[in-house]
Parts: sequence; structure tokens; C-alpha cells
Amino acid sequence: MVNLVSLDEVFAIAVQIEDNAGKFYRKADELHGAETGVFSKLAAMEDGHKAKFENMRSAAPTGGAKELQAEGAMYLEAIASGYRVEGSPTATAALTAADSVADILRTGTELEKQAILFYEGLKKVVADEPTQQALDGIIEQEREHLVALMAELKKSGA
Repeated sequence: MVNLVSLDEVFAIAVQIEDNAGKFYRKADELHGAETGVFSKLAAMEDGHKAKFENMRSAAPTGGAKELQAEGAMYLEAIASGYRVEGSPTATAALTAADSVADILRTGTELEKQAILFYEGLKKVVADEPTQQALDGIIEQEREHLVALMAELKKSGA
């Protein structure tokens, strides 16, 4: 098997996806923050994931956190933002005040599921064990977030 994505690139993608997800929940909080504190909590959770992935990237044996060339950084941002996964910029742009809290939570749940599938797919294009382990860790974080979203959705009565 050939490595199509490096360990550093996996972490760069994960950081960008978490950053995008934080923006999604901050916009949801702007729309419905007065009704519930759930979206600010979810945004903080995404920020925590982003920080964790940045730390993992820095500690990676490949040297991590290296500066990507401008073209490479744009490419990775396009990958992270181009899929309809957690924090999808198109999903964020589509949020309106007409969306209920439950609607947004359902969207977040679906996007989280897609992120898990995205990372599972990445596992098929990497051969080295450290990158496989990193992807397993990222997937576990996403599963935890999915469970939290589902619990919030249940609390909302939807």
C-alpha cells in the first residue's frame, strides 16, 4: 500500500475540520444562543479537539507542525473544507434563523457521521502504523462528539 496522505497532512486536515466545525456551532449559537447554551458548548468541544490535534501534530515523529508551502496548505484546506463533513463551510453558510435547534443538531449529527466515514476512508490510503494510529485517535474523538450530539438531540425532544 502506498501512503497518499502523510501523518502531518492527516493532522492538518483534522485541525482544519475542527476549526470549520467550531465556526458551524458559533454561527448556530448566534442564531439560537439565547434559547440554549448547547451550541457554545459544542463549539468549545470542537475547539478542544482542534487544540488536541494541534498538539498531536506537534508531537508527531515526523516533526509535525511544520509550515506547509502555501500551495500545500491551500490543498489541505480544500480537502478539509470540500467534503460535507463536520464543520462543512456550505452547511455553515446554509444555517438560518428558520432552522430549529433540533434541525441544527440533526445536521451536526449527520455531518459528524460523514466525518467518521471520511477518516475511515483515509485509513485505506495510508500504510504506516503511526498514521493509522493517529486516524484511530481522531475517529475516537469524532465518535465521542457524535454521542454528545445525539444526547443533546435527545434532550431537545427531537
